Amino acid sequence: MARAVVGIIGNHYLINDEYPTHAGGTMNSEAVAEVCGAVPMVIPADPRFVTVEDLMEVCDGFLLTGGRPNVHPEEYGEAATEAHGDFDRARDAITLPLIRACVERGQPFLGVCRGFQEVNVAMGGTLYPEIRDLPGRMNHRMPPDGTLEEKFALRHIVTFNEGGQFHGLYGTREVLTNTLHGQGIKEPGKRIVIDGYAPDGTPEAIYVDGAPGFTMSVQWHPEYRAAQDPVSRPLFEAFGAAVYDWAARRQKLPAHQFG
Repeated sequence: MARAVVGIIGNHYLINDEYPTHAGGTMNSEAVAEVCGAVPMVIPADPRFVTVEDLMEVCDGFLLTGGRPNVHPEEYGEAATEAHGDFDRARDAITLPLIRACVERGQPFLGVCRGFQEVNVAMGGTLYPEIRDLPGRMNHRMPPDGTLEEKFALRHIVTFNEGGQFHGLYGTREVLTNTLHGQGIKEPGKRIVIDGYAPDGTPEAIYVDGAPGFTMSVQWHPEYRAAQDPVSRPLFEAFGAAVYDWAARRQKLPAHQFG
């Protein structure tokens, strides 16, 4: 059997503030290749170049990456403000329908940071523009200074629901994670199960209730040192197993059942 393919959602990025690219962090490719054992493929998340149908045919699973631009609040019925930051409407146009299609068909995805927020919005949920402005919440943003190791340092505990998917995956109800995000879930979407929380009550782990495929998504960044980190590795291993299961089933069934 050929290696499974994981589509890594790319982000629009300007090199030297002038040359447009679709970029994917190397650590995402490392996690997919080294821990999932799959082929990492960076996707130009723009409906001018790809369709959801194309992507679901080419890829066996999807890594919904983090990124500086946020989901546009119009996608959940709110007006944009300065607090909402930058946007990438082209990515919105691909990822939101892609998530819904994967949920329906059982094709696996793993949401990370912005990807976690996309899963909630795709299922009808809403977001806070800035977590640190809420009473009683901590600052979840990446430290502005320091080395990469310092920015991705473990900073808070995430507590999982008793008997939930994440508890089952880890065999414990508490793990220690990094935190590099500004936005967060306000109202969970339909079928979204909030399965883990930071100490200040911020949702950190979710899945889609009743989905036939892998939908686990996290607000932290497990791609950092995924092969070595004891919290990151099991998550990517489980995602990789789901991707290979999908690939195996797809090869045995007519393509129209998955297209």
